[in-house]
Amino acid sequence: MDALRIRLLFLNIGHSFDHLFMLLYATAVIAMERYFDLSYGELLALATPGFIAFGAGALPSGWLGDRWSRNGMIAIFFIGIGAASMVTGLASTPLQIGAGLLLIGLFASIYHPVGIAMVVDGPPESVGRRLGVNGVYGNLGVAAAAIVAGALAQWVHWRAAFLVPGAVSILVGIGFIVFVRRANLQVQAGTRGKAGVGFVPGWQRALIVLALTTLFSGLVFNATTVSLPKVFDERLAGLGASTFGVGVLASIVYAIAAFTQIAVGRAIDRFPVRPILVWLAAALAVALLLVAQAEGWAMFLGALIIMALVFGQIPIGDTLVARYTPSPWRARVYAVKYVITLGVASLAVPSIAILHGWGNGFSTLFVAMAICAALVAAAGLALPSPRRAAAAAPAE
Repeated sequence: MDALRIRLLFLNIGHSFDHLFMLLYATAVIAMERYFDLSYGELLALATPGFIAFGAGALPSGWLGDRWSRNGMIAIFFIGIGAASMVTGLASTPLQIGAGLLLIGLFASIYHPVGIAMVVDGPPESVGRRLGVNGVYGNLGVAAAAIVAGALAQWVHWRAAFLVPGAVSILVGIGFIVFVRRANLQVQAGTRGKAGVGFVPGWQRALIVLALTTLFSGLVFNATTVSLPKVFDERLAGLGASTFGVGVLASIVYAIAAFTQIAVGRAIDRFPVRPILVWLAAALAVALLLVAQAEGWAMFLGALIIMALVFGQIPIGDTLVARYTPSPWRARVYAVKYVITLGVASLAVPSIAILHGWGNGFSTLFVAMAICAALVAAAGLALPSPRRAAAAAPAE
């Protein structure tokens, strides 16, 4: 295996870690209710600053990735997010928990603008496939978060749900630094791109559409992934009778649904993006409405369909950035994309807490997310022809 493939493996693992650490708390918080004199909604609200940092930190991360070192930023990501998780695991007050989650979000903000820009470097004809595989790793991290946090919180302590993954990430970060030094990889920053390579015609329209779709799909992604463990806790009628059981069921849904990205990634390498995006988003809107009141196994099956449709949209936006923007600008463009996706989507966390506190919050939440999915489908209709864009883009 050559050095660039090994680096791609590290990047894929990094994507898993990024989502794992951001969602450890979503399951651990169920077990933490008995340790703190706070309700589920009050405890969940502590994660809000972390999700804001997850989005806001993307801009400086993308700039540093383009202007300084992408490899260096990924090393900081691995070690920083691991250390932040351990700080959270050692917290003893709600304020300290919130501060730890804020640090996790800040270091997590590094991955998407920098890591995805590194993943798309390579043959343009296989960008969708690479993003699809990378997306599977990311969503397996989502799946692992539920089961890892559930198992450690139930069988050890809620603190272990943060301490153990944190130590593992630090070790992986050290391994990445050793690998980069031994491989003597010179691909450091985006400024190495070829002179004269610019934006593809039609990029303004494509990026405007991308901004709208990522805004609403980001809200749907965060709302569904953060709320799913608690939805299962309430609606599966004893099927997941413990924190670990809820974590297992949520992990099964995440893991199966994640592989949708490989199929979508291959499809967008061969077919126009526009109809794929529109049909996925429209189907998601219908599915969210159908399961708004579902319980038991109907809820489980509905959640599987919803998450498959949510995850399936992920490679589309990243592929559009790769097709319409040159490498020296990509980390910054990805940064803006993820500021929109993750920054505005941080509203999903307090929205879940508020709606849940009203009594029928999850039903209302599903309807609201169905409206967002319908808006994604409507915006997708305005995309320019992706096949012309791909043909016009120069090889890297």
